[in-house]
Amino acid sequence: MLTIDRVGKVYPNGVRALDGVNIEVGPGEVVVVVGGSGCGKSTLLRAICGLDAPTQGRVVLDNVEITAPQEKIGIIFQEPRLLPWLTVADNVAFGIAHLPRAEREARVARVLERVGLADKAGVWPRELSGGQAQRVAIARALVPRPEVLLLDEPFSALDAFTRADLQEHVLALWSDLKPTLIMVTHDVDEAVVLADRIVVMRPRPGRIMTEIDADLPRPRDRQSAAFDFVKRRVLAALDRSLERNTVTDDGQTKTEAGAALWW
Repeated sequence: MLTIDRVGKVYPNGVRALDGVNIEVGPGEVVVVVGGSGCGKSTLLRAICGLDAPTQGRVVLDNVEITAPQEKIGIIFQEPRLLPWLTVADNVAFGIAHLPRAEREARVARVLERVGLADKAGVWPRELSGGQAQRVAIARALVPRPEVLLLDEPFSALDAFTRADLQEHVLALWSDLKPTLIMVTHDVDEAVVLADRIVVMRPRPGRIMTEIDADLPRPRDRQSAAFDFVKRRVLAALDRSLERNTVTDDGQTKTEAGAALWW
């Protein structure tokens, strides 16, 4: 069980990025976080993986507080960040160098096959397309078999076709070992495709507005009425998350659209 307990973050310049965020994520659950710019989505992921300590609250995995990066938690960033002096296979194997060679090679071969890159094991990162490079990054993050995998908008720079393809690869890899997945995205379709539960955050400071269950069978039909229903609920929640209340001169409360954009 991963517990995010009243997590808040105030940066040295006084900006409050997060305020009292509470989420519990069960083993094998897929949670996707969406929200407007400035709602602290990436800050939350950095707190979960131990890269950035919260200024209030705590993150707990299996009854142990997370205070620094650890092997139980993997993360995939927006850019692949492959090491250019290593082949694809060596990039994937980078985090499991401590394992016996035979086991290491078997794991790498299996995960590369799962992401459709078995024929690219010996090539250099510069020879890959953007989508292929991100598939290598996904394989590298999953080959150590982390309990929790964090994804920080890993497909944001890719075209729509490549995004859809990578979403299916992520689900295929997830189905092997069922790690807990927590993903940040601006793409509502992506959230509904992947998530068991969608967390909608309100910006400035970042806090949870609502949670929406995406209780749909996999693989998910993007054209179905059920898919569209969940998508509309998420879009409506995002619109509400950017509203702000002001008090007029006559003491009435007025609701206005927020200045921020969620896309």
